[in-house]
Amino acid sequence: MPKTKPSLLKDLDHTYDGLGANPIRVFDAEASKIPNVIKLSLGEPDFNVPEHIKQAAIDSINNDESHYGPSNGWPKVRQAAADFLSDRYGLDYDPNTEIAVTVGATEGLHAALDTLLNPGDQVLMPSPTFSLYDQLIRINGAEPVYVDTSSTGFVFTPEQLKAGIARCDHLKAVLLNFPSNPTGVTYNEAQVRALADVLRETDVTVISDEIYSELTYDGTHFSFAKALPEQTLLINGVSKSHAMTGWRIGLIAGPAELMRRVSLAHAFNVTSASNPAMAGAYEAMSTEEGRQDTLAMKAEYLKRRDLVVAKMSAMGFGIPNPNGAFYVFAKIPADLIQDDTEFCYDLVRKNAVALIPGGGFGPGGEGHVRLSYAASMDNLTEAMRRLQEYVDDYRATHTA
Repeated sequence: MPKTKPSLLKDLDHTYDGLGANPIRVFDAEASKIPNVIKLSLGEPDFNVPEHIKQAAIDSINNDESHYGPSNGWPKVRQAAADFLSDRYGLDYDPNTEIAVTVGATEGLHAALDTLLNPGDQVLMPSPTFSLYDQLIRINGAEPVYVDTSSTGFVFTPEQLKAGIARCDHLKAVLLNFPSNPTGVTYNEAQVRALADVLRETDVTVISDEIYSELTYDGTHFSFAKALPEQTLLINGVSKSHAMTGWRIGLIAGPAELMRRVSLAHAFNVTSASNPAMAGAYEAMSTEEGRQDTLAMKAEYLKRRDLVVAKMSAMGFGIPNPNGAFYVFAKIPADLIQDDTEFCYDLVRKNAVALIPGGGFGPGGEGHVRLSYAASMDNLTEAMRRLQEYVDDYRATHTA
């Protein structure tokens, strides 16, 4: 008989041990098996990339821009990013020393956390928050520390921040996300400055993931980097603003001294972003047409948000009105299934509508569901009809 080989994982002691697949992807894969399912599960814009951006990428290919680009991105893309951040949010970055073009916002987050964290460090986060952050922190041997914000309408308050800091003995970073995935909550200038005032007295670095900044509906997005530039690493990009999720172009910006190290981590991870994708991102950020693309998409998202919030509120779901991104984070009515995972599986199996269980987004998410309204009005209208049918049927069969 052939000799049994030892496992290749034998004696490995690695920070990937114990990590599981992204729960959003796991549920979405299961929901995809349901015939005629309407998936409101992934944060995936349903718009196509605007034609002028696609043409810029095609031109890049036809111009044989096929060799390695600079690790931090083409200089003109970094300049376009600096101009974009200045025009939109009043931020002042040197494109040569304070900005890097990353392979999506996720790789930018990875580079930032790789740079900042050592085993045993802690990262403080308001919760519910994007589930991927947890794994990116643990990969570096660090500990995610959550602050439940469900009692404050999912807004991280200065008092909660102070209490969270007091719980930590090896705090290295605070990771914020606004507009928020999954809640759609964002912060006004006063709220941002109040949090910045707390952190200004510390040596903690802030990683502010603002990838949804262009999708702010009520008021103007105020960047954390505006309030505390000397301590903030800003994450942004074109994935959500221009429906370019598959093109994988993100941005990371921050103080030059810190960005030197972040840029090294970025280069070690990926070498550089792809040239055609950078050509498209340059077109998106540097042209007036590119700026208008976002406004048109945002107007459509706003109509969709209002439809979903009105329909679900009428069914009894509790929804803090989402002011940004394209998510509704809804409290399940008390007379329906309260386990959010069980609720979502029951709904998708019986009525073919896929929502994401809220518990996967951390403390405070239990008993909630996340819905992405980055879907057509026709699909959203049909999904709301199916959800109403599910709610009515459940109540009819479970009312004493």
